[in-house]
Amino acid sequence: MSFDIANNVALQQVLATMEVERKRIAGTQTKGYIFIAVGILLCVLGFFLGFPIPGVIGGLIPLIYGGVLLFKIKDALTAYQNAYKTNVIGAALKFLDESLSINPYQGIEASEFMYTQLFSNEPDRYKTEDLVTGCADKTRFYFAEVHAEYKTVTQTKDGTRTEWHDIFRGIIFAADFNKKFNGVTIVRPKDFGAAFGAWFSKNLFSFGSNDVIQLENPDFDKTFVTYGSDQVESRYILTPAMMERILNLNHQTKYNISLSFIESRMYIAFPLNRNYFEAPVFKSLLSPETVNEDISTIKFMYDIVKELDLNTRIWGKE
Repeated sequence: MSFDIANNVALQQVLATMEVERKRIAGTQTKGYIFIAVGILLCVLGFFLGFPIPGVIGGLIPLIYGGVLLFKIKDALTAYQNAYKTNVIGAALKFLDESLSINPYQGIEASEFMYTQLFSNEPDRYKTEDLVTGCADKTRFYFAEVHAEYKTVTQTKDGTRTEWHDIFRGIIFAADFNKKFNGVTIVRPKDFGAAFGAWFSKNLFSFGSNDVIQLENPDFDKTFVTYGSDQVESRYILTPAMMERILNLNHQTKYNISLSFIESRMYIAFPLNRNYFEAPVFKSLLSPETVNEDISTIKFMYDIVKELDLNTRIWGKE
């Protein structure tokens, strides 16, 4: 199924209306940044030419005016960004499946993020948004953007320095697996590198060194390391067909994915390097590629259920 933006009259009308507002916001922001740049330039020139006080006074006027312009357009920008998610992304979701919906203000809670057992650090700063929920045939799923960070504080000669480090930035996908698992199965990429030691220490109580599972698919074992607290169950989940599907899914992504199977749910972590579902300000909404990238991401998530064949009920739910 393809999402034909050019021939979707209703969506084109929404985009045309929003394009007017985008141009107004872009124009105001451009003017604000220009005034701020002129203000800074006047201040610098004043110091270089030996007239610091006139330079600062002359620079403050455009500097303050530029800041006021950016401040006054802030609410309009927020409304425009929310309208994009609700009206444009929302329309794309309904086109794929009537059951799909997006809530820009909700996401995956930090407690569920840690519950996936895919990450080693408790986040000190956690942001999540754009929760998409729905069903693909018989399988319920949801996903959201997550940015989780931890901080380190080091002593310096001038005091302390706080630095923030990414734990994870991307999309967490969750789907009903129609099976109540007795144990926990984790599939991590082998390029997890130095973070692997920290993850293993964190999950030592769930997994011992004997819980590494060697599977019958050499390509799968080259790409992933698999842990299972119930090896029989893990092998039952990771059938030859499922391993091939996970490998195929992994080949479609830029960065290696991680998976966990806990209770009756499957989680997939997709690392990403950009913030999705954000309305462009300095790029036209009427350009098809502007919206296509977000829509392609949504369709990719929707197709995971089919890709992994989650609608085939090989077990009855216990």
